[in-house]
Amino acid sequence: MRVWDSLAPFLMLPSWVPGVAAGIASLHLIQKLLFPYFWADLRYLLKVLMYGLKVEIYRLRGKIVTVLDKFVKLAEEQPHKPFLIYEGKVHTYRDVDRRSNRVAQVFLHHGALKKGDTVALLMGNEPDFIHVWFGLAKLGCVVAFLNFNVRSRSLLHCLSSCEPKILIVGADLLGTLEEILPNLQKDISVWIMTKDSTFPSVHTLLDKMEAVSEDPVPINRRSANNLKSSVLYIFTSGTTGLPKAAVISHMQVLKGAAGLWAFGATAEDIIYITLPLYHSAASLLGIGGCIELGATCVLRKKFSASQFWNDCKKYNVTVIQYIGELCRYLCSQPVKDGEKNHKVRLAVGNGVRNDVWREFLDRFGAIKICEFYGATEGNICFMNHTGKIGSVGRTNYFYKLFFPFDLIKYDFQKDEPIRNKHGWCEKVNKGEAGLLISKVNAKNPFFGYAGNKRHTEKKLLSEVFKKGDLYFNTGDLMVQDHENFLYFWDRIGDTFRWKGENVATTEVSDVIVMLDFIQEANVYGVSVPDHEGKAGMASLILKQNKSLDLEQMYKQVVTYLPSYARPLFLRVQETMEMTGTFKQQKFRLVDEGFNPSTVTDPLYFLDNSKQAYVLLTKEVHERILSGQMKL
Repeated sequence: MRVWDSLAPFLMLPSWVPGVAAGIASLHLIQKLLFPYFWADLRYLLKVLMYGLKVEIYRLRGKIVTVLDKFVKLAEEQPHKPFLIYEGKVHTYRDVDRRSNRVAQVFLHHGALKKGDTVALLMGNEPDFIHVWFGLAKLGCVVAFLNFNVRSRSLLHCLSSCEPKILIVGADLLGTLEEILPNLQKDISVWIMTKDSTFPSVHTLLDKMEAVSEDPVPINRRSANNLKSSVLYIFTSGTTGLPKAAVISHMQVLKGAAGLWAFGATAEDIIYITLPLYHSAASLLGIGGCIELGATCVLRKKFSASQFWNDCKKYNVTVIQYIGELCRYLCSQPVKDGEKNHKVRLAVGNGVRNDVWREFLDRFGAIKICEFYGATEGNICFMNHTGKIGSVGRTNYFYKLFFPFDLIKYDFQKDEPIRNKHGWCEKVNKGEAGLLISKVNAKNPFFGYAGNKRHTEKKLLSEVFKKGDLYFNTGDLMVQDHENFLYFWDRIGDTFRWKGENVATTEVSDVIVMLDFIQEANVYGVSVPDHEGKAGMASLILKQNKSLDLEQMYKQVVTYLPSYARPLFLRVQETMEMTGTFKQQKFRLVDEGFNPSTVTDPLYFLDNSKQAYVLLTKEVHERILSGQMKL
């Protein structure tokens, strides 16, 4: 009885307590039903705002801290921690810092480089890519990352658009250098990553690096006065034409480097990078992300589906980077025992299809897929922090306050945004595909492209919803569902994605019409079952009294186009259908695809195993669809 007496004060609670408890329980239930992602959204938004606030505080104090500054500090604080692991060899933070100092010392004494000068870098994935990049950054140079798949005419265009003082070429890309050397601007000094050279007037770097000090160069060479100043040029195909040099500022590098941290990676993680370093995903998100965390990176020369999980197990990898194609390649590998026996917990990237996403999780275990969206030169980014399959991210009222964007109606025939009778653009309803545009302002600037100002102007939309407003045109169609998840739908304009790269159709057609038997070429992308993106196809009109020379066609595309841009399919037509605005008609051609059972025109297929274009028969078509024919 005494026990009950002692508990009596607790049992006789005030009358309002049960009501409050019931209210809290009801609110919790309502939140779960109506706002199921509230807490996840809040955590993510607070993380983003905290990082932005930290950068802003540094700026207000007059102390600009760049990603390179963070790396140098880490080299002092954790000198013996592995920063890079490449082909089994460990490169510590101190090792990378000191070797990059040697690069800086060479060009301080031999290169006559001034702060702000541009240096172009044509190298594959290897530690010296990072050593050269960091060494030049320590001199305050703007480094232009060149896509090593780009050849001859396109590569010369890239060099002229970024106007480098120096071009540095990797030892395994001397063949590419040999192609462009006769036509290279004479005022560009060429350096190669070797100890000796057979090329006239070409400097060698490795021998000079051995002869100089590994002491740091004066810190004022790299110090940044403004987060908006340029630090990199990263080339993007954009929507039309040849590659364009997107201007990357210190601010964009900092934002990119925060990506892994925002998804939950830590200093204890080991990140596996197989994507090319000239790409922003590998350089900014991958290498920059490692520095932001103080983590370790395992770098591979080139992606290998057969060795991928072996490397992950060997090096205890916990975070991987991907593009959609990479995940599909892994799922296409023969099933092996122990495929879930690894330590990978996060996979960060973009472009994975829903079916591949599900198969990847079923087969390789409970890995959190961190899908994101962001153009290299863009001022908007979405991150799927909830793991919703198929989505590139989420938005809400508060996110749009800080990062304003809209999805607007688009006219596919005229290839331009739809404007109403008053001249304003109109927003799409939820569930409808619309062109993604993001507002350009002081907090979310668009830095544009190096070289031709017209390219920068073409990416901007003005007078969108009201007089004086300005938006960045992403060139991407997106869908926002009723739960505010965002989904990538398609690209607009004369471009498509294949093998994780943007392919500009005008660049491909320009290369094809150089042939003396081609009158006109209409290039477009077609869907191939069980493949990410769209494969290139060219509809051809032959010149009068000329015949199609398949041998010359193969030689032309292999010589002048990177592998991902070469048309896999050819279609020979009598006449080229045009739109009402006298543009090449692509929509019907895209719909008809490459099926020889329904297309009556002659069709051809780029058979890489035979190194030739071959007749696309019903049997070849069936082998492509079944996956027997490798694309």
